[in-house]
Amino acid sequence: MHEHTMSAETAGTEQIPGGPEAERPGRKRRPGALTGAATAALVLAGTGAVVAAGSVLPAPESARTIPAAVAAVPAGESVGVCPGPARLLEGTEAGTDPQFSPVSATAATSVTAAVLGASGVLPASRLSQLDGKTAADIAGDPGQPPAEGTRQELLAGTVASRSVDQMTVLSADALANQQASAAGAMKFSATDGDLQGSAAANCQQPSNDQWLAGASTTVGRASVLLLTNASSTPATVSLELFGGGGQIQAPGSRGLLVAPGTTRSVVLAGLAPGEEQLSVRVRSAGGPVAAAIQQSVLRGLTPGGVDFIAPGAAPAVRQVMTGVDIQDPAGISALTGKSGYEDAGPALHVTVPGAADAVVEVKLYGRDGQKPLPSGGVITAKAGAVTEISLAGIPAGHYTVSAESDVSFVASTRISRGLQEDQPADVAWAASGVRLGSQHVVPVPRGGSRQLVFGALGTRASISYSAITADGKVRAPATADIAGGTTATIAVPDKADDADVVGYVVSASGDAAYGAVLVQQDGRNDVATLAFQPAAAGQETVPVTISY
Repeated sequence: MHEHTMSAETAGTEQIPGGPEAERPGRKRRPGALTGAATAALVLAGTGAVVAAGSVLPAPESARTIPAAVAAVPAGESVGVCPGPARLLEGTEAGTDPQFSPVSATAATSVTAAVLGASGVLPASRLSQLDGKTAADIAGDPGQPPAEGTRQELLAGTVASRSVDQMTVLSADALANQQASAAGAMKFSATDGDLQGSAAANCQQPSNDQWLAGASTTVGRASVLLLTNASSTPATVSLELFGGGGQIQAPGSRGLLVAPGTTRSVVLAGLAPGEEQLSVRVRSAGGPVAAAIQQSVLRGLTPGGVDFIAPGAAPAVRQVMTGVDIQDPAGISALTGKSGYEDAGPALHVTVPGAADAVVEVKLYGRDGQKPLPSGGVITAKAGAVTEISLAGIPAGHYTVSAESDVSFVASTRISRGLQEDQPADVAWAASGVRLGSQHVVPVPRGGSRQLVFGALGTRASISYSAITADGKVRAPATADIAGGTTATIAVPDKADDADVVGYVVSASGDAAYGAVLVQQDGRNDVATLAFQPAAAGQETVPVTISY
């Protein structure tokens, strides 16, 4: 394996007022209705006799099976919902020590985004507030799309670390019947207050079914589920909760209404208190929603970190998380042995939604290859529950975590920074990601130490990465050849040719490869990680069955 370095609130109470249903006017009975009904009965009886007598005849044309037609579905708008700043729960009491005031004077939140175009044409795109008000125009209507066969030289529209004070929405129109390649990321940072640390989250595509793993509702841990409906259709959300002891039946977890253009906050401790490990499945009917969990830790008066838990991959027999940073194992052992610090070390959370236990094999791939887990790496995860697998004892470094099983499961990996008791620490959750393909847009938040982390599972993978700069240029690509079963780290420079780097276009070939952005801060324990998002989809075809 080679390392490459580049130079140069309380539970939501918002309710949707249900509009009155339109009543259908009563129909007046026509004269002779009863007579008509009797006549119809006689006709039906006679028809039955005819059908019985003629059952040897060929089936009527209307009863024949017709193959489903395939219909082209135009590419839709690309939408990503970016969480707003991390906020304390309402009613939080002021700290007694001025060093640990709940209110931060240094908190800052920004959004960085990029939209790809080709042949001198960018898709119409913008960063908006949730109420639809434009926060930043990225590109206007391009008019006529480029002709087929035109040279596809890439260019980009960018949002470079724009300060925000609320949730925002990144949207880009389809161009030439292809969904726009666009992605954004939010970064929150604070050097004081109860929520000090760094947190980052991708601008998430809304969905009707998603999983979030890594929440905790024990004393000192605050988990707030944020449900955002950026569509024009009301959404009815139902939550399925899984804890260490199994699935949790919680009153108030079903039928949560989220109006268009609003966010509803749900304090998870109100649904499942005292859970050390908690996973949430979010399903919505009607409009799709974007879901994220604001998770923070406070050990007494000492801040233990803040993060936004993002949805990971859907249940599958293999889950992969990269960008996992592990500290010195001796320091982790000493810290986690202290009361209140049991969750201050790295760990893998496995949630099995089905009825059968899962035998899970866990592998960690580092710079020099696979590292064995002290526990042996094979565990049994209980059906319908969350199982925590400690990753303590692994040498310090950057890793890719691969978990495989005989049944489907979801997974997420906890990353921790800070080894000193009574000193501020930070936490992040690496969500399971997608296998890399062609032309992923990867935003890189500004500030601190930023690194692209790639993991290759099989024999060998080749990675191509082109810097996107704030002036709208996509720079010449660089390549990294990654040996199978290893993890490679590539440092991100502040600038490329005197222009700020805001992201990358990443493509992969060869065996299965995965990627993430790891964000840290020199001289501090801050840590955040962003899994690469899926590449844009083009026009699709779906089978359509017409029946009555």
